[in-house]
Amino acid sequence: QVQLVESGGGLVQPGGSLRLACAASGSICSIYAMGWYRQAPGNQRELVAFITSTGSTNYADSVKGRFTISRDNAKNTVYLQMNSLKPEDTAVYYCHAPDRGGMHYWGKGTLVTVSS
Repeated sequence: QVQLVESGGGLVQPGGSLRLACAASGSICSIYAMGWYRQAPGNQRELVAFITSTGSTNYADSVKGRFTISRDNAKNTVYLQMNSLKPEDTAVYYCHAPDRGGMHYWGKGTLVTVSS
């Protein structure tokens, strides 16, 4: 089992920045990637970014150049630095981690609201 706990959400004005963090615990050796999804009201959950155990990253087109995903292996934590935030970035952001056994783990989510 893997537990994921997100932090760092909140209210920010358009053009502002936030940094989300996701701390993993439990059977973390089985995880081969970690990432962030988001879900806005009325929309499906969508992939924002992920980073593999080897450091490879991938981003949704909508956030490329604005968001950066990184990891601190010593702290078992993944970060999502979000810059130049737009109202359309408003959503609940979920941390996600798949393991080599085919299990998918999710955090409870953290709300990001971009509004003036």
